[in-house]
Amino acid sequence: MEKKETLDSSLKDIVSVCKRRGFVYPGSEIYGGLSNTFDYGPYGAELLHNLKRLWWKSFVHLREDVVGLDSSILLNPKVWEASGHVSNFNDPLIDCKNCKARIRADKFLEDHKGENAATGLTLEQMNEAIKVGNYPCPNCGNRGTFTEARDFNLMFQTSHGANAEDAQEIYLRPETAQGIFINFKNVVSTTRRKIPFGIAQIGKSFRNEIMARQFVFRTREFEQMEMEYFCEPGTQKEWFSHWVEYCMNWLTEQVGLRKENIRLREHEKEELSFYSEATSDIEYKYGFGWGELWGIASRTDYDLGQHEKFSGEDLKYHDQVNNKKYIPYVVEPALGLNRLFLATVTDAYAEEKLADGETRTVLRFSPKVAPVKVGVFPLMKKDGLPEMARKIYSELASLGSIEYDDGGAIGKRYRRQDEIGTPFCVTVDYDSLNDQTVTVRDRDSMNQERMPIQALKSHFANHIL
Repeated sequence: MEKKETLDSSLKDIVSVCKRRGFVYPGSEIYGGLSNTFDYGPYGAELLHNLKRLWWKSFVHLREDVVGLDSSILLNPKVWEASGHVSNFNDPLIDCKNCKARIRADKFLEDHKGENAATGLTLEQMNEAIKVGNYPCPNCGNRGTFTEARDFNLMFQTSHGANAEDAQEIYLRPETAQGIFINFKNVVSTTRRKIPFGIAQIGKSFRNEIMARQFVFRTREFEQMEMEYFCEPGTQKEWFSHWVEYCMNWLTEQVGLRKENIRLREHEKEELSFYSEATSDIEYKYGFGWGELWGIASRTDYDLGQHEKFSGEDLKYHDQVNNKKYIPYVVEPALGLNRLFLATVTDAYAEEKLADGETRTVLRFSPKVAPVKVGVFPLMKKDGLPEMARKIYSELASLGSIEYDDGGAIGKRYRRQDEIGTPFCVTVDYDSLNDQTVTVRDRDSMNQERMPIQALKSHFANHIL
């Protein structure tokens, strides 16, 4: 049994607009749902696609030193032994003896004692802190009814094989990084890449989270945009600083997040993963508070070293210029796509009081990531206006998702587009039939201007692409 989630009021607004406007639906809703699963609707799917496309463009296409990969979700189970996930990929779990709720002990302590209150604590120390605090169960309210904290492995197990007798126990990958590491040798030999270089990947990962919560922020099925940057030992600090700055700039300059809503937090020594010599989190100020959005870690040579040891393959890089071989060090920027989705919607959400007393809900997405780029409307459904509007729709379609709408009053159509974040709207009216101009409305200022139809595509391309 899981803790029942209570949402911050501002997060409730985000959840509401996401459901109402087709960004996110509860998973398996017609069957009563399935806890912590979500389906991304038409506008949510477009926003996800745009974020992925923008990341791939900035981290792969615009860089000479990064290539892409799409590795399998199902990997040989020895991969996870080598990486340490089988023995070390655990969260501390406690159970309420009264209502059987399963609770993550470190987050439970942080909820009561503050951020990072459980950082560096052993299981025994967490047990003692929970006993001393005598905190109530978040599900039933009883006190002093918790089991001792124990390690809970987060990997999902499944079977690989045609029948039960011969099936092999394997795991759904908990991260995409290991698929990159085990293909390092393949990429070097087939692309002739020279150190330093990176391998980027976008893909699904799965973690059996004890307390999956806060809408799409922490889910058991999620998508990652990760890159492993391989460099010569001794240069990793320089590259670590480079990627921290690069990632911060990408969030503000490309995605359009406001600077005041993001911050950089360096991990203390006791927080570092066993393989990491330095980690910095880019955090976003969500409706429920600051939360990790992007982790940049200096992973040393741990992963390639472990896979060389467990597989017996030589995974050293041969520097032919200097005639030496070494296991590269790695800097990893790892971004959760679903968390970026939530940050992007949260950052864009606004409610405005208008001069006429009405309240306008608007999503101020950057045009680069907006799920719909342009809305095209005929003022009336007659007299050739729909035909002209559909022709404009077809001419703009190559720019991305363009939406045609001829239903209802024009003001209501504008409001709907505001609420799904469409940056521009084009209205075809009776003057358009005579002078081949249309009204272009800006979402943020609500200003309108006349523009020649032939100039529309280049005008929008300058803002959208």
